[in-house]
Amino acid sequence: MARHTRLETLSAMKTIGLVPVFYNPEFDVAKNIAAACVAGGAKVIEFTNRGDRAIDVFTQLAIYRDAERNEMILGVGSICDAPTAAMYINAGADFVVGPVLDEETAGLCNSRKIPYSPGCGTVTEIHNAHCLGVEICKIFPGAQVGGPAFVKSVKGPMPWTELMPTGGVSPTKESLTEWFSAGIACAGIGSKLIAKELIASQDYKALSEKIAQTIQMISQIRD
Repeated sequence: MARHTRLETLSAMKTIGLVPVFYNPEFDVAKNIAAACVAGGAKVIEFTNRGDRAIDVFTQLAIYRDAERNEMILGVGSICDAPTAAMYINAGADFVVGPVLDEETAGLCNSRKIPYSPGCGTVTEIHNAHCLGVEICKIFPGAQVGGPAFVKSVKGPMPWTELMPTGGVSPTKESLTEWFSAGIACAGIGSKLIAKELIASQDYKALSEKIAQTIQMISQIRD
């Protein structure tokens, strides 16, 4: 089951402002990435359901979290349906993220008090997600649906909306300033943050430093 409550998870996502997103088929590599994220201050991480038997790696990550990294808030991404969500929730997911809005998944997550962030690309989808109990809507793909301008336009008539773009966000001052100035609650960043070259060279210290710098930039932008 989830290690952290719904309120703890949502609060951490908003407070930190960054959710690193990654997938790796090898547990040892995934564990090192997760540990580097936490060491850099990004304790809310999203492991995506992208490869064969990804659930096996995720389950080991959840065991690692429970045994050695209690502060880690471990979520699963790329979830399109309720049966898959149930599998990961039973394995210990603290939150669920998807590229689409799925009513059955929303109902399941609500019944288990698990935060659900579905992918939304229109104002109507965001509204429907709100009606299904979603607190933070994922904007996906962030750049293609309109970027920061889309967020600003949505926040005008719907200022209560909390949005998390994934896709189109870079760990640079320019990109982060555009998105957070538009009013996002947090940003999901994948390969532009967890760079392939850092993983290939096993330079997890550099990854931690990059994450810490990104969080610092977010904090400065928000001040």
